[in-house]
Amino acid sequence: MSKLTTAAKRMLLGRPFRSDSLGHTLLPKRIALPVFASDAMSSVAYAPEEIFLVLSVAGISAYMYAPWVGLAVAFVMAVVVASYRQNVHAYPSGGGDYEVATTNLGPTAGLTVGSALLVDYVLTVAVSISSAASNIGSAIPFVATHKVLFAVVAIAVLTAINLRGVRESGTAFAIPTYAFIVGMFVMLGWGMFQIFVLGDDLRAESAGFSLDAEDEHLYGLAFVFLIARSFSSGCAALTGVEAISNGVPAFRKPKSRNAATTLLLLGTIAIVLLMGIIILAQKIGVVYAHDTDHLIGAPDDYHQKTLIAQLAETVFHGFPIGFYFLTVVTALILVLAANTAFNGFPVLGSILAQDRYLPRQLHTRGDRLAFSNGILFLSGAAIAFVVFFGAEVTKLIQLYIVGVFVSFVLSQTGMLRHWTRLLRTETDPSHRNRMRRSRVINAVGLTATGAVLVIVLITKFFAGAWIAILTMVAIFVVMKMIRKHYDSVSRELDEQDWDGVLPSRSHSIVLVSKLHLPTRRALAYARATRPDTLEAITVNVDEIDTRKLVREWENSDITVPLKVIESPYREITKPVLDYVKRVRKDAPRDVVTVFIPEYVVGHWWEQVLHNQSALRLKGKLLFEPGVMVTSVPWQLSSSTRARLAGETNAPGAVRRGYEDRV
Repeated sequence: MSKLTTAAKRMLLGRPFRSDSLGHTLLPKRIALPVFASDAMSSVAYAPEEIFLVLSVAGISAYMYAPWVGLAVAFVMAVVVASYRQNVHAYPSGGGDYEVATTNLGPTAGLTVGSALLVDYVLTVAVSISSAASNIGSAIPFVATHKVLFAVVAIAVLTAINLRGVRESGTAFAIPTYAFIVGMFVMLGWGMFQIFVLGDDLRAESAGFSLDAEDEHLYGLAFVFLIARSFSSGCAALTGVEAISNGVPAFRKPKSRNAATTLLLLGTIAIVLLMGIIILAQKIGVVYAHDTDHLIGAPDDYHQKTLIAQLAETVFHGFPIGFYFLTVVTALILVLAANTAFNGFPVLGSILAQDRYLPRQLHTRGDRLAFSNGILFLSGAAIAFVVFFGAEVTKLIQLYIVGVFVSFVLSQTGMLRHWTRLLRTETDPSHRNRMRRSRVINAVGLTATGAVLVIVLITKFFAGAWIAILTMVAIFVVMKMIRKHYDSVSRELDEQDWDGVLPSRSHSIVLVSKLHLPTRRALAYARATRPDTLEAITVNVDEIDTRKLVREWENSDITVPLKVIESPYREITKPVLDYVKRVRKDAPRDVVTVFIPEYVVGHWWEQVLHNQSALRLKGKLLFEPGVMVTSVPWQLSSSTRARLAGETNAPGAVRRGYEDRV
């Protein structure tokens, strides 16, 4: 790595951390809350908006059902939070839903949960960032017209912050997250105080509009379907709850208790904010539609603000600082909400990689003790979704929450089996009572999440959820294939016993292009290995150069014979490969070692100018059984300067007689 690249990497990521400093990156509850709970808390910025948006299809009169839909969502959230508190205590290792399903329901169920959560994490980033773009666009028109660009840049910045490590990213996110919570409570509290105590008639900017409803006269099953679809959209508020169960290892000790406390705080705050926004929006008469064309009475140049922006503008009328503050912190929390996925996805990817369902590179930590490869993979996938769907929340949210409710259902099913299995062997009465209570909680959680999953599939499948389901199936199949490959390689390496028979003879071949110092070093090294047969070969691609090389060889002091291989089509790789195959065919028990002289250069652009033939040849020779490939390096002056420039001495090195390099 060049000095410039190293400097840029250090500026971006900071200095590397030693492996034994991992314990210092663990999170206290005050930091863990913004790190893991920002998604669920921030979803209140768009989940109520989606409830009103779906109900608007039936006209303003349908808004009267919004609080009831909100209560249903709040009930499910309370049940899920209570259920996951049992998960955290029972499985504190960080596997979360994946571990619960795998342990109790088998690897297929676990892999289903893993694929569902991977997709959901990607969509969490895409939806949160897109919603942030919409909120900022309510105050800054430029962002509203360039939402995709804003979303891509925001994901890139978020990626860079997370690559610096979980503790630093948590510290960076704590202030905006708490600012959002305080700002929302102040807005809701002041708004309710004005309405119910002071008796002020607060009216939103859209309160005077009416709706050109698409289906204003819905009855019977059609209206029930609309309410169900509104409920399923509002259930986006539940996303992020599972991230804490996946991230228990990142908490300080006692890990499970701290994680359970954080989960309770998350649920309480999210439920209060969700219901507060819905009630306040209904009281001030917010009218929200898919398109401003459906707003009757709106000016031609009317730009529809987000639900939160309309609430803030109304509550803080005459105090624009409050409006801009809340708009900014809402956008920030939505950007940072993606951090839940940036902490959950890499950990889950590492666990899946450890179980050989994903490439092993996802299991290793980077310089800053973060799972760097998982972070980069997540950001790339999220950017792809944002660009493809134009950063439109309404489009992306149709794909959302399917995966998380699949994991909810399988996780709660697994927890029921977990408690049932433990109850068969537990004899202590107090422990049995606690287990029975936990099993009841998980049973209620299974019933609630199962019902929501059915509603989500019915109401969202043709609206876009099928894309998420198809992606989950594709990831499931790919992970099965990866595991099959790793298992096949493991069997092939473990089952075959090595007979210990050494090759009868050693046949060494030195590749020659010119008679220069690299060639002489390769010959000297090949001779030092004491082969039974040593020869040099060159490929005749240019008659004049080949004749010149032969004359120089004959006039030199080299005793190794030089063979010339003809190449009528001016190839190098194939003639050498054919010659090595002939040697192997003539003596199958011999091992053939091919020595290739290579230049070692100090700049990346020099590498492009050298060693290309050697790279192609090595790539082919590696597939030949009984053939060893040895690179013989020759360091050019540029490599020496690059090496010396990168060397630094340890403290006290000068006193021990080493050259002082800084």
